[in-house]
Amino acid sequence: MLKPHDKGHEQTIVKRGGGKHKHDEHGGAWKVAFADFCLALMCLFLVLWLMAARNTESLEQILTEADGAKTDQGKGVMPQQVGGPRGSLIERFPMPRTGNSERPGEAKASGEAAPVVTPPAKVTYDSPSDLAALSKALTKMSADFGLTSNLESVITPYGLRVMMHDTDRQGMFVRGSAVPTDRFRSLLRKMGPLFAQMENQMLVVGHTDSMQYADTSYAAFSNWTLSSNRAMSARAQLLAGSMNPESVLQVVGMADRAPLDPKRADAGVNRRIELLILTTAQAKTVAAMFGVPSNKNALTEEIDTELPDVTMLQRLREKIMPVEKKTAKPGSYNER
Repeated sequence: MLKPHDKGHEQTIVKRGGGKHKHDEHGGAWKVAFADFCLALMCLFLVLWLMAARNTESLEQILTEADGAKTDQGKGVMPQQVGGPRGSLIERFPMPRTGNSERPGEAKASGEAAPVVTPPAKVTYDSPSDLAALSKALTKMSADFGLTSNLESVITPYGLRVMMHDTDRQGMFVRGSAVPTDRFRSLLRKMGPLFAQMENQMLVVGHTDSMQYADTSYAAFSNWTLSSNRAMSARAQLLAGSMNPESVLQVVGMADRAPLDPKRADAGVNRRIELLILTTAQAKTVAAMFGVPSNKNALTEEIDTELPDVTMLQRLREKIMPVEKKTAKPGSYNER
């Protein structure tokens, strides 16, 4: 028997494999990196989707009217041509203001008479006492929504001036946008039924502070655009509260041209929406300013002037022209 220390003992040789094999390049590290990339990409898409959904919801709140439809106002800077939405070949026609009140597609049941609905009597606010009662009702509404310090009303010779402005604690709109806050939106919709019962017409005026935008080019977004958009947004919320669209005579954006606190450029009281509820006489005056001009113009309370009739002018020319021809000298200017 050979001993372990003998030179002739048997040796066991273990040969370990070396070199490259086909499956060595397909490790698992790249799978982890690819999974991290897909997760980051999915998070990016989720954030973009949430931002787009929020912007769409804000625009729908601004453009929603009382009947649930959405207006075409405020969708872009360029005006949209008549003929339907972009990409549509269906032509749109204006709906008549009077006529059958039934919805399209509805038919009366045979032998059934339509119920006669008596519209509520309209209220006219012309006297100072009437305007004071309206002011008191609006003040109570603002108190119900916690906006007592945000509303001020003044009785003027033209009507009731209602100013709804920002304060240090509560704003009417989201800063820099035409999206109303929840309280202001609820207040405007609460005013809708009250204004639906009145005969008066109103002006909706938007105002901003004096803070300017960085881009001052003529086509850039400015305080003029912001004040106009906010006035249109206030009108939409009033209509959503069942106010009659005929009650709005004019919607105006005045930017920062009429500040209540001119010493402070960023004063909250300058950022406001005004509702000027006009008296009947003043509403007719404003409507006449932009309507068809008449032939009669009042110079004073007792004297007015009227444009002469065309026939009378022609007869006067016929009487004057023969005299001019007789007295004209050869080669003079009257022989032209």
